[in-house]
Amino acid sequence: MSSTTAQPIVETDRRPARILVVDDERSMRELLAIVLRREGYEVLLAENGRSAVDMLEREPVDLLISDIKMPDLSGVDVLRAAKKIDQDILGIMITAFASTDTAVEAMRLGACDYLSKPFDIDLLKMKVREKIENRQLRQENLLLKRTLGLSHQFSNIIGRSATMLDVFKMIETVARTNSTILLTGESGTGKGLVAQAIHFHSLRRDKPMVSLNCGALPEALLESELFGHMRGAFTGADSNKKGLLEVAERGTVFLDEIGEMSAVMQVKLLRVLQERRFRRVGGLEEVQADIRVIAATNQDLTKAVADGRFREDLYYRINVIPITLPPLRERREDIPLLAEHFLIKYCEQMNKQIAGISHEALDLLIHHEWPGNIRELENVVERAVALESTPSVLPDSLPATVRGDSPRPPSAPVETLPESGFDLEAHVKEIERGYIAEALKRAGGVQVKAAELLGMSFRSFRYYVKKYNLR
Repeated sequence: MSSTTAQPIVETDRRPARILVVDDERSMRELLAIVLRREGYEVLLAENGRSAVDMLEREPVDLLISDIKMPDLSGVDVLRAAKKIDQDILGIMITAFASTDTAVEAMRLGACDYLSKPFDIDLLKMKVREKIENRQLRQENLLLKRTLGLSHQFSNIIGRSATMLDVFKMIETVARTNSTILLTGESGTGKGLVAQAIHFHSLRRDKPMVSLNCGALPEALLESELFGHMRGAFTGADSNKKGLLEVAERGTVFLDEIGEMSAVMQVKLLRVLQERRFRRVGGLEEVQADIRVIAATNQDLTKAVADGRFREDLYYRINVIPITLPPLRERREDIPLLAEHFLIKYCEQMNKQIAGISHEALDLLIHHEWPGNIRELENVVERAVALESTPSVLPDSLPATVRGDSPRPPSAPVETLPESGFDLEAHVKEIERGYIAEALKRAGGVQVKAAELLGMSFRSFRYYVKKYNLR
């Protein structure tokens, strides 16, 4: 919550990710050790399943890479033991003896990937990098929650962008005052969560916080809900009823969508803010209002004042401390953390084992415009978790609006197959290399633009540029 809130994020990067490689073939162990250490990882080696389990019990490990078929314990047995020690550990299974049963069992236990020998070393490096980054995102998420004291309603406010760190600082600064606060921002930016955070970090935290959507009720009902009513005040008022202002005595009242409040109700609210007293509907007795008011709107209230739709004096009463929440498209660096947070939330709710979000899917999330902001992102991730049947969220589980689907050009006619046959894999690689090179040329060497021309994520494009030695 203070200016030091970003520090722990740096802490997570200080220790290189630790990978345990388990294989009974010495040459394979040594090859993987060389490759992975060159990538900057700390690598531990085990020659069999039992020594791997012993090592897991002694050393914290981020990623397990294990052969499936070994003389003592299988790779699946090692993964099962690893999950008992650390349920968040990620696993990649490698084998020359691919079998549906072992693959299904490994995936059920939470293996992120399953590769058959011989495999492409570059592909393995890309998959390892993807899994490690997914794990680090989860750790950053937990770190942010602890650092910001997010054990209560603050737990859903997630962000490490400069704009969100400013919001956190402002919450910390104003929470312990009694000043009226106006939260502004587009729909779905988290105004309700910020209101809760302010209340739960205030001196009024032990008293009630009540919320009222000013645009959801007609004027007569809104007045009764806010101020309460006396028996017989109107048809159906069979008994005295306390309003939210009384229920929230010495606590906080959150008035959402205050810009929708009628002119008559604006006058009555203004009196409460000025005099700190009110009357129930149909009542004569003045009631004291010891409350803190937090208002929120997705409208431009200065324009509403200029248009005569909102009282200027009320505007100045509620706008004592303004806090503006940025739209998601202006804090894209927070999207991976938010998406990971919602992934964990809905995996727990639906009892599903999904280890992370693929780079391609994450790239789509980051570049979407998010007109519905965080609320839309949460809905998209919930849908993806419900639909996904693999250990990683893939682009196909995202809505068409996020994928940016457009009609594909018609397929090119298939060339005649030579009588003697030909090397299809080499042919495909040559076509791939040609398109990558042409895209780079057309984009003037700018890889981000070249990736967009081919409908690829930047990370995937960079992998192929390196694979084909294109610069």
